[in-house]
Amino acid sequence: MMENNNAVEILLVEDNPDDAGLTIRALKKHNLANNLLHLQDGEEALDFLFSEKTTGIPKVILLDLKMPKIDGIEVLRKIKSDDRKKIIPVVVLTSSKEERDIVESYKLGVNAYIVKPVDFDKFVKAISEIGFFWLLLNQPPKHT
Repeated sequence: MMENNNAVEILLVEDNPDDAGLTIRALKKHNLANNLLHLQDGEEALDFLFSEKTTGIPKVILLDLKMPKIDGIEVLRKIKSDDRKKIIPVVVLTSSKEERDIVESYKLGVNAYIVKPVDFDKFVKAISEIGFFWLLLNQPPKHT
């Protein structure tokens, strides 16, 4: 876990250590993981995002849906229903192709829904493109 909450640019919420490791490696390969915080479930994510100790907000949240304790749909619901947090871009990064998960995610305000590619090279490419877009190309609002 990172010491300085101000530095978090990417918040990765992923319970599968293999998927988390691949995601982190893909971002590191393109120098996009310097300010990444990996949390392992929705409860940790909400504790971090809504803690009084956390200042600033991530530039993007990469959110898995199928997690223990609190699932990704509930995390998304809480983020997007909070006036200060709802401007954070959330990219669902999941293995679920279930239509109801996709529809529910978009109804709650997800910014993108990406089904994890099984192929390693495609996965690395997808993650690096997500990182480039949200960290370098996207223009976020100034935080108030």
